[in-house]
Amino acid sequence: MQMSKIKVIILAGDGESTKLMVNGIKDFCHIEKMVIEKAVSKKALLSRRIKVLGIIKVIGQILFMIYNKMWLQKKSQKRINEIKENENLNDTDIDENIVLNVSSVNSEETKKILKKHKPDVVIVNGTRIIKKEIIETIDVPFINTHVGITPKYRGVHGGYWALTEQDIEHCGVTIHLIDTGIDTGGILYQDIINITKKDTFNTYPYLQIAVAIPLMKKAIIDVKNKAYKVKKVDLPSKLWSHPTIIEYLKYLVLYGVR
Repeated sequence: MQMSKIKVIILAGDGESTKLMVNGIKDFCHIEKMVIEKAVSKKALLSRRIKVLGIIKVIGQILFMIYNKMWLQKKSQKRINEIKENENLNDTDIDENIVLNVSSVNSEETKKILKKHKPDVVIVNGTRIIKKEIIETIDVPFINTHVGITPKYRGVHGGYWALTEQDIEHCGVTIHLIDTGIDTGGILYQDIINITKKDTFNTYPYLQIAVAIPLMKKAIIDVKNKAYKVKKVDLPSKLWSHPTIIEYLKYLVLYGVR
């Protein structure tokens, strides 16, 4: 089987993890188009979080984000660069000839792109929740990378939260089918990451994407061969959100989770 015949469309957000994933698989398959959606406004995100989590928790999350941006990210950069080099993670810009920009992954424009190009598989990375009508536009699997072991660590920062739970055996990454829930689709592949004392909140995702790339390649082959299978995982299901500054300091003091 020639890998060049595996036709892929990527639906993604405009972030570094997208570059790492695309560059990791681009020589392995044919990326027909890469559809980049416009980011949700910060005001809309904030309003949504307050509605779901309450204003006190959201204020705590904002305080952590400020701390992370002003201090922790800077302290993590050396380790991030080390991981990129050791794992051959490529963050170069994506070929503009394959990029299409849309207002939302759930737009009519996205539907038209999917129908026109008829991919064998759709790879998803860093988008908002994809609506059922988009998933049903074409009869092919939509596959996502989740930086956490599902269903136990759904939501965001799955690696970090596993460490705060002292659950190192479930500190990892999941390749799964997309459905209309939040990280609830059928699991194709999972694996754990190896944490060192140098790693922090900001470096876990790089370790996870490094593990995810070869798993995604396996999933693409399975789809092309019509041999992909959903794995049954007997774990509790929980949705996690961003840590607050109090939560971060608590787990830093208790368990040394950075």
